[in-house]
Amino acid sequence: MHAVEVRDHIMIAHSFKGELFGPAQALHGATFVVDAAFFARDLDENGVVIDIGRAHEALKEILAPLNYRNLDDVPEFAGRNTTTEFLSRHIFDRLAEVARAGGLGRKGGELSTIRVTLHESHAARAWYEAPIG
Repeated sequence: MHAVEVRDHIMIAHSFKGELFGPAQALHGATFVVDAAFFARDLDENGVVIDIGRAHEALKEILAPLNYRNLDDVPEFAGRNTTTEFLSRHIFDRLAEVARAGGLGRKGGELSTIRVTLHESHAARAWYEAPIG
């Protein structure tokens, strides 16, 4: 399996509902380092998994509406806890749409899997990984 990974980051604010979250129920900020890995069984005719530049631009565009935002105010997320796990799936879904549409410089059907990892600190991270489908 071959893979290419690109990275960016976002700074957000949010709060959580539920006793599980203790002090994180209050509004707080987070800076997430976001890694997006794209997997393919074989390289294409150019010898690549995807176009790294296109992948980085796609990730930047997907993250832009979240950056410097209070996620509690984003209508799309109303009533949801925007946990690290939730956000990794949200970003995955958007990247998978781009991949299926061929926006990464390769036919979406030629890619097998995408993994989106959000690093919330040097000690903790979460990811979502699935076939592009």
